[in-house]
Amino acid sequence: MVSTADAMPAAPAVSLCISTLQNRPDFLRAASALRQATGGFLVQARDRRDETPGVRVGFTASKKIGNAVARNRAKRRLRAIAREVLPKMARPGWDYVLVAKPGVTTVRDFALLLADLHGALARLHKT
Repeated sequence: MVSTADAMPAAPAVSLCISTLQNRPDFLRAASALRQATGGFLVQARDRRDETPGVRVGFTASKKIGNAVARNRAKRRLRAIAREVLPKMARPGWDYVLVAKPGVTTVRDFALLLADLHGALARLHKT
């Protein structure tokens, strides 16, 4: 006989609320804070130092990336790696902006993009 405790999967220790940055001033404040360049993109991070426990993330792909199709592809890839990595490594009360790099973000191997974000967050939070 299996007990109910054995049948249910373990819940994560902390549930992290991740929302999307929407306002230009939030992007500008993140741009003036910490930065970490990677092979596939740039990460900007800012400690909000407020009581809201959630993590906020934004994505930027300028016209340097290419036409609308290329910009949307770059942002989709950045959203996918953020969805994969941020719940594990992001700190509550921080804003993160992932900025696409021209000619790299859309063609770089997905596993390398994941490794880039892992390394960037580790270096940002080391300081």
